Amino acid sequence: MTAADSFREGRLPEAFFTPGNSSFTDFLAAHAEHLLPGRQLPAGAVMPELPHATTIVAATFEGGVVMGGDRRATMGNYIAHREMEKVYPADDYSCVGISGTVGPAIEMMKLFQVELEHYEKIEGTLMSLDGKANRLATMLRGNLPLAMQGLAVVPLYAGYDLDRNVGRIFSYDVSGARYEEHSYHSTGSGSLFAKGSLKKRWRTGMSADDAVQVVLESLQDAADDDSATGGSDVGRRIYPTISVVTAEGYHRLGQDETEAAFRTLSERGDAR
Repeated sequence: MTAADSFREGRLPEAFFTPGNSSFTDFLAAHAEHLLPGRQLPAGAVMPELPHATTIVAATFEGGVVMGGDRRATMGNYIAHREMEKVYPADDYSCVGISGTVGPAIEMMKLFQVELEHYEKIEGTLMSLDGKANRLATMLRGNLPLAMQGLAVVPLYAGYDLDRNVGRIFSYDVSGARYEEHSYHSTGSGSLFAKGSLKKRWRTGMSADDAVQVVLESLQDAADDDSATGGSDVGRRIYPTISVVTAEGYHRLGQDETEAAFRTLSERGDAR
C-alpha cells in the first residue's frame, strides 16, 4: 500500500511506524528523499541571478551571545529586498543566521529547526550545543552539489551551552567544515568590515546591552563600506535583526528595543 493510499484511508503510512534514529533528516532520506534540500541541478543548467543574503554578526558576552543581521538582500547590483529576516531561532537556546543564496538558506534553516525539535521529542531531552552544530554541518555537506553550482549557503550558528554555562559561536564553509569561533565572528559580504569593528569594540566582561551595541555598530560599519549590506534605515524604521541567547533562552529584540539601541549608538556618535 502506498503512502497516498494510507492517507486516503485515514491512516499514517508504514514509514511512520518503522523504527529509526532520532534524526528527522535521516527519516526524510529513507522515506521521502525528494523533500530534502541539496538536490543537484540538471547538467548544463544556467542559473538566473538570485537573491543573496549578506552580513551576519555574533558576539559573546558575560552570560550569553548576541547575533545580528542586516536586512538587505541583493541580486547583483540590485536591491532585491529591504526587510529580509536573516536571524532565526534554531531552538530555545540557539539561533542561526543565514548568508548566501536566499532560497536554499531558508529551506535549510527550516529543516534544521524541525531536526532539533524532532530530536527533542524522540529523545525527551535537548541535544547538546556541539551536537546541534554538528547536525548543521551535516546539512551543509548535503548541500555541496548545489554550492558547487552557485547556490552556496554559509550560516553562522550560536547558542547558550547549558553544560558549560557560556555563549558559543560556530562558523562553517560550503563543504560543511565546522569551526568554533571565540569572542566574535561575522560572515557574508560585509564580514571583513564587521570583523574590523568587532576587533576594536569587543572586550571581556561585556553585558548583554554592551554586546548589542557592539553588534549593531559592526553592522553599521559593514554597511558603510559594503554596498550589499543594508544599514539602519531611520526613515522606514528598518533596523537590523538582533537576537540574544542566555540561560533563560532565546529572545529577539523588538522593533522599539532595536530602535532605542540605535539611538544610543547615534547619540554616542558611532552610527554613520
